[in-house]
Amino acid sequence: MPFPAPELRLDRDAVLWSAGEADRADRPRLILLHGYASDEADLFGISAYLPLEPVIASLRAPIPEGPGFAWFSRFTNVSGDPIAANANAAARAVLDWIDEQPDVPTGLLGFSQGGAMALQLMRLAPERFDFAVMLSGFVVQGPEDGDATLGERRPPVFWGRGTNDDTIPAASIARAEEWLPGHSGLDARIYEGLGHGISPLELGDISSFIRAHLPRSR
Repeated sequence: MPFPAPELRLDRDAVLWSAGEADRADRPRLILLHGYASDEADLFGISAYLPLEPVIASLRAPIPEGPGFAWFSRFTNVSGDPIAANANAAARAVLDWIDEQPDVPTGLLGFSQGGAMALQLMRLAPERFDFAVMLSGFVVQGPEDGDATLGERRPPVFWGRGTNDDTIPAASIARAEEWLPGHSGLDARIYEGLGHGISPLELGDISSFIRAHLPRSR
């Protein structure tokens, strides 16, 4: 019998913002979701290379693990193939935090585990997100309630990965290759010689993608 998924909660005090509360009003939001055993400061470092218009909120994953934090544990999940209930527990913790924020156009940007989380959030709440950027990530197995809506809406999704990335299993990459074209307006980029990371060329492509798909209002 599988263990029940944990109830998770984000640390509100750990969120890194690119602007003070008074400067966030009516601006679109870009949520950053870091990779395994990292923290909110990791992806926040790329903020300087992204468009200035959206307010960036970099979140800390809810599970302490290794030298940082995880969205789902490697001790109870197969790498690159987590139990859907565990991924959804983390996604719901993010949605609970979003419920406390102003309702503004919102995009997602995640790396590795965080990239899988970006897509999982769209699958749980497709009406709440305008686009997603998945870097060196994958799609969680199994159907979700929002998949049909995504198939109709085809929201913009940027999927970037490197030819030398041996961290994400080939089966997980194949699953993303199968799922994404039917559920998104996919912009897929493969970077020669890049491992499990983000290259300067990719940052430029990400910035252009966000600028092209950033909604101005609800």
